[in-house]
Amino acid sequence: MFEQITDRFDNIFRRLRGLGKITDSNIQETAREIRRVLLEADVNLRVARDFIAHVKEKAEGTKVLKTIKPGEQFIKIIHEELIHILGDETAEIDLSGKPAVILMAGLQGSGKTTTCAKLAKMLKKQGKSVLLAAADVYRPAAIEQLQSLCQQIDVPVYDEGLGDPVSICAHAVARGKSEKIDVVILDTAGRLHVDGEMMNEIQQIADKVHPNEILFVADSMTGQDAVTSAKAFSEALQLTGTILTKLDGDARGGAAVSIRQVTGRPIKFAGVSEKMDGLEPFNPKQMADRILGFGDVISLVQKAEAIADQKTVVQLEKKMLGNEFNLEDFQLQLTQLKKMGSLQQIMGMIPGMNRKLLKGMNMDDRQFSWTAAIINSMTPAERRKPNMIDGSRRKRIAEGSGCSLQEVNQLLKQFAQMKKMMKQFGKMKPGKMPLGNFMGIS
Repeated sequence: MFEQITDRFDNIFRRLRGLGKITDSNIQETAREIRRVLLEADVNLRVARDFIAHVKEKAEGTKVLKTIKPGEQFIKIIHEELIHILGDETAEIDLSGKPAVILMAGLQGSGKTTTCAKLAKMLKKQGKSVLLAAADVYRPAAIEQLQSLCQQIDVPVYDEGLGDPVSICAHAVARGKSEKIDVVILDTAGRLHVDGEMMNEIQQIADKVHPNEILFVADSMTGQDAVTSAKAFSEALQLTGTILTKLDGDARGGAAVSIRQVTGRPIKFAGVSEKMDGLEPFNPKQMADRILGFGDVISLVQKAEAIADQKTVVQLEKKMLGNEFNLEDFQLQLTQLKKMGSLQQIMGMIPGMNRKLLKGMNMDDRQFSWTAAIINSMTPAERRKPNMIDGSRRKRIAEGSGCSLQEVNQLLKQFAQMKKMMKQFGKMKPGKMPLGNFMGIS
């Protein structure tokens, strides 16, 4: 996520940390570098100019401060200004009324239909009843796609086939009201580009159902195109916010940095993976931390808390303390870790992680599957007592798992090293082990 812009800011920050004092000269030099980074990241020109002007103005004020680390003060200014541009605070979604109505708008290919389902799942986890309305009657298989996604998350879909989208939305809201549904999400039609017919139709829908929220779904990978489209939609509709999709892709960061300033509306959610739970509330500070390479330990802990089985974690800790941790437990721990996302994504959230070192590390997520295949090729007795695995058993396990003998040996060696490391935690109480801390329960 934002790899290019993060690397460029990392280079700027390394130079700033070496400053003995802040001067007019290094303020101007840093401003030029930041401008170049922002424009290369496809940030809107006006937004980039405003950002630089505010940073320069605040940096001028630090010249007279007697600070031990002036470079760090400069970095703090950049960080705070980026948070401000992204929105300062997390914007809440309006769910007042019953049903609360959320109108989703956007261009074709932005991930709007998938985002509707993701939002429905998020609201369902919060205890809300949700109804989806299939109002995209133009895109082939759009209705079938929504039905398939909602079947996965067990959320009903209101569907009238290829009828009138305005009527479909009105009837869906009426159904939600009669069945006392908490939230009705309207999946409206997208187009390949902004056009008058599309805008007229969605304006009619908004006038008919009076939605609590009109959310524009923007593909962050399209950069300034997403910003331009968002601006056009905000001029035609009373947008209440934006959802940025595909932030887990090769996004340069321009849309994320620009879109709030251009539309005047907050970013409310961010799509961070293709999975149905890959939508999260947009937090400006956390996003600024990610863009600037400061890590995102809050999101890391939240991911851990979301998947952690407290009883299982405590049981694993007790086994570690008693030196009873075996390969079955190891596989269970890896399964929990895999639920949190890709290794690259998890490591990138750790504050202070060396990005160049991270790039050089071979973190292939397929390793999860290979490790599982090796452990599954062992007998229950071998998983519980790895010491009994001799040369002939290793060969059999390698053949059964489709892995090389070297890979089997490497796994067993890594596990033995882990067991040795665990011994130093022998005096710790359950709930105070690193695993408990990592899984967010201690």
